[in-house]
Amino acid sequence: MSATDLALAREFLDALAVAAMTGESDAVYPLLAPDVEWLTPQVSLSSVGEVREQLRWLTPREHLEIEFEEPELADLGSGRIVTDVHEIYRMRATGEFAYARDRRIELTVRAGKIARYELRFVGS
Repeated sequence: MSATDLALAREFLDALAVAAMTGESDAVYPLLAPDVEWLTPQVSLSSVGEVREQLRWLTPREHLEIEFEEPELADLGSGRIVTDVHEIYRMRATGEFAYARDRRIELTVRAGKIARYELRFVGS
């Protein structure tokens, strides 16, 4: 994996975490290829325009705050990068633990942009 691809993946994951915590997703879009494939269990999108339109669902939860552990990135070759993400949800009013989720994110970098984003649920 090139240092440039690694830096892009980290920048993208940081921007995505900010979007999940604050609802502010503007920093995500410039990192995406125009024909990005965005795949999750709920949605399949095929352009940065579709991602911009559909990411409206990516808003902070009213009663919950979310934390992310620092992701470790692994090189799968051919511009593919994978990371496991541990999300911790806490009650906004009290800070008490609500629940946690594990996700696997696989990215494909092409020409200095995220060309493919795939999120999968891990565990139960």
